[in-house]
Amino acid sequence: MDKTLKLNPNAVVAWLGKKPQDFTREDMLRYIQENGIRMIDFMYPAEDGRIKTLNFTVNSLAYAETILSEGERVDGSSLFPSFIEAGNSDLYVIPRYRTAFVDPFVEIPTLCFLCSFFDKDGKPFDCAPYQTLMRAGKAFEASTGMTFEAMGELEYYVITDEDELFPATDQRGYHESEPFAKLNDFRRECMDHVAQAGGQIKYGHSEVGNFTLDGRIYEQNEIEFLPNPIDTAADQLLIAKWVIRNLAYKYGLDVTFAPKIIVGEAGSGMHIHMRLMKDGVNCTLGPDGKLSKEARRAIAGLMCLAPAITAFGNKNPTSYFRLVPHQEAPTNVCWGDCNRSALVRVPLGWSTGTDMCSLANPQEPARVLDTTGKQTFEMRSPDCSADIYQLMAGLCVAARYGLELPEEEALRIADEKYVDMDIHKAEAAEKLASLDSLPTCCAESADCLERMRGIFEARDVFRPRMIDGIVSSLRAYQDGDLHQKAKEDKELMRKLVDKYFYCG
Repeated sequence: MDKTLKLNPNAVVAWLGKKPQDFTREDMLRYIQENGIRMIDFMYPAEDGRIKTLNFTVNSLAYAETILSEGERVDGSSLFPSFIEAGNSDLYVIPRYRTAFVDPFVEIPTLCFLCSFFDKDGKPFDCAPYQTLMRAGKAFEASTGMTFEAMGELEYYVITDEDELFPATDQRGYHESEPFAKLNDFRRECMDHVAQAGGQIKYGHSEVGNFTLDGRIYEQNEIEFLPNPIDTAADQLLIAKWVIRNLAYKYGLDVTFAPKIIVGEAGSGMHIHMRLMKDGVNCTLGPDGKLSKEARRAIAGLMCLAPAITAFGNKNPTSYFRLVPHQEAPTNVCWGDCNRSALVRVPLGWSTGTDMCSLANPQEPARVLDTTGKQTFEMRSPDCSADIYQLMAGLCVAARYGLELPEEEALRIADEKYVDMDIHKAEAAEKLASLDSLPTCCAESADCLERMRGIFEARDVFRPRMIDGIVSSLRAYQDGDLHQKAKEDKELMRKLVDKYFYCG
């Protein structure tokens, strides 16, 4: 037993003293028996990206073992209508033990698991987004010898009744403290609940966006996670959205992850940070402390496939109301260091060689610190309308694509797409004119995916019928001129916001 895990917020991890990836069925049965667990919940995302739940009563230990060993069958045509017909619809759901957590919202002691889908032949369901992500990760490792890790940033608005005391400054909510930020305690409790459910959180804070509308306060918040293998990173984002919504409902608050609420106010993204790992070492930085060739080649792949990645990461018409200039959201295919106007940002790293802690705290002797593990590169276009697993898989494919290009070509692409200033400033006009633009609507996004689908389908990562389904769903919005119509009709914009308010 690993005694260092006793402080883990996840009650199952702390009680077993084991890392989640080492959980066994026997561990789960022992936890159920000795902790009075009376129900088991299977949880899994469907085609709409939301978590679905199947409840089991623990009638006996033998029945619990049956559930954990054999799973259960579900109606796949209701969960994945684009991929499964009613005439041949059954799927199996099988729990992934490493995802176990105790439901913090119910009085009846309940043990929850995220599940994987299997088809009638006992094989992983090929159009399950989770399975697509697993194939993407394996293809990346087989091709590059590295593993692909990620972490997400969840941005969302919390909405409550207006308070006249200590009013916030409009669109100046970044890292605001109480009493000017009214909902920081709610965010803290969200973070605590997410951690109990297995989420590995880096930090949380209030975000830029805040405004009042119809007597209600809208406060933007962000929770950012720590790097993990891509499947774990995706699981944690999925569970976090579920936790935040449940806690908001408990307190009579409203929460939206919608990419855009109102024109002129900050929208909410779901930025994804990535890093390249080999033998436990972050390969994103080179020996000189600068971005490595491997990282720049991976970024080149993101530059090449970025327009198509919107098909996974920006899945409804309001997504493209967020991707407009001067709102810290990208519009053009470029990358840069510490540059929030770029599509891919390389955040400030800890590569100064200085122990800043000893400078801030003179009583502490200076140390030589290895901070290379912190460096990432960040994709800023996605939002919470995304299917998290498809998005992560698409990013993984793009990074692999860049690494599979001839080195000279990939580095040339990276150099051509690099920007060293706010791309929307007047002095950057010539550079801006040379850059490709992201799609401006779902229909354009579908066209980009259709043109590039062969890259995503290579190595059997994305199945053709999944791509067909995504393209069809995006085109069904028929939103080619929607942006212009909404500019001319404010009521239309409000209707769109209401329609996609609870997306993802």
